[in-house]
Amino acid sequence: ELGIKILSLYAFSTENWKRPKSEVDYLMKLPEQFLTTFLPELVEENVNVRVIGHIERLPEHTRRAVERAIDETKENTGLILNFALNYGSRAEITYAMQQIAKEVQKGWLSPEEITEELVSSYLMTKDLTDPDLLIRTSGEIRLSNFMLWQLAYTEFWFTDVLWPDFTEQHLLEAIAAFQKRNRRFGGV
Repeated sequence: ELGIKILSLYAFSTENWKRPKSEVDYLMKLPEQFLTTFLPELVEENVNVRVIGHIERLPEHTRRAVERAIDETKENTGLILNFALNYGSRAEITYAMQQIAKEVQKGWLSPEEITEELVSSYLMTKDLTDPDLLIRTSGEIRLSNFMLWQLAYTEFWFTDVLWPDFTEQHLLEAIAAFQKRNRRFGGV
């Protein structure tokens, strides 16, 4: 209804493993609970579920739920619902640089051929457009290692509302504020 084509949710960062085990265990149950509850609706609504991050480290029950959702929605052509699970942008960029360096080392790529587009093609988000709007909840005013490369020209909207309390009305408020902005992408 709102014209949103891609919705990315930062569900669990690589740094979140440092939290107390009880909190990590709780957070690892959330994707499974959400997907078990809403997968039929996501399929019916033509939503395509994707994940960025290293899901191989997730507990088996979480990984299975995520893989099932990806598999059951892979042919869907509507909204892309992109979960960042066990994701960290610095690690993503580091891995991309390592892969590009290997290409250069093998002689398959020259340093002069390394462009922003090439770097983007090695990121986990290579099949997605860069975000237009980042909504940061919970009163935090930081990126928390989320899509550092991809957010170069993204507009930001901050709220003190905690994520569990974030409603459709808050989303509409963020979108309305975004629509009033003049995006310059580095220009004047």
